[in-house]
Amino acid sequence: MLDALTLDQLRTFIAAADEHSFSAAGRKLGRAQSVVSQTLANLEGQLGIKLFDRTGRYPVLTDQGRALLERARTVTGDLDLFKAQAKSLASGLEPHLGVAVDVTFPIGALTAVVSDFQHEFPDTPLRLDVEALEAVIQPVFDRKSTVGIMGSVPSMPAEFTSERLCTIKLCIAVSPKHPLAQLGAVASAAELAKYVQIKLTDRTNFYQEREFGLSSPKTWRILDLGTKHAFLRAGLGWGLMPKDIIASDLASGALVEVRADNVPPDGLPITMFAVYRTDTPPGPAGRWFIDRLRSEIISPACQAALPTNAATADVT
Repeated sequence: MLDALTLDQLRTFIAAADEHSFSAAGRKLGRAQSVVSQTLANLEGQLGIKLFDRTGRYPVLTDQGRALLERARTVTGDLDLFKAQAKSLASGLEPHLGVAVDVTFPIGALTAVVSDFQHEFPDTPLRLDVEALEAVIQPVFDRKSTVGIMGSVPSMPAEFTSERLCTIKLCIAVSPKHPLAQLGAVASAAELAKYVQIKLTDRTNFYQEREFGLSSPKTWRILDLGTKHAFLRAGLGWGLMPKDIIASDLASGALVEVRADNVPPDGLPITMFAVYRTDTPPGPAGRWFIDRLRSEIISPACQAALPTNAATADVT
């Protein structure tokens, strides 16, 4: 008998409990009081318990009725969510969204967008992977992530589509106790080559055999930006860092910006792109994520203007 329970019975039960009246519940549901009474009587018969005490002028929930009311609300609420999600999926909404993000992307913008995404798409699980350099493109290439948010690359795979999001600026940073901090002049490539360069690297095979931009023969390759940051602060070498990430260090003197021949005075501009496979473009959730990032990152960290030579700049 319990298998024959209907959602209409549960909704009628909830309406009668909320309105404290079968006639008021009928008006709310658009049906006669007699239909409400009969529906509740049938429900009680199937459950084998009394949900309402009918001895007074108005029906009053019994202890059993009070115990089951919240469960009834949960069941009907879950069904409403089920139907809403099914409707969204039928309209093309992704069942889940995977996004891989370059570690140098402005964290403030990313945090704001992820927070808003959870409110905008509460039923769409978000998988977020923060990677370095070309490791961002690998999960998109392997179809594990739908969207990649990454910096400039020497060439984009032919099967990919890219959309420019913003520009960030990098500068050469060293500890104030590093010899380059005491140089007192613009550093030449030969001067930089005397010291250890700390570079980000990744575990992918993309562009593995090539070097781009600034490079010293004395190079330490680091897999995460946090370690690179700590090594620079410790005076272990020099390296390019996003200006927005080390702004407080530059202000406090924990790090010093070094001018170099091949780095513009206001910093090395790096394009940040959203990339995805052309044959599997993002659906509504992915499209929202990209567009929301673009609107969020209109800030000093991400200027709209982009020099034409920035597209092949080295982000390490």
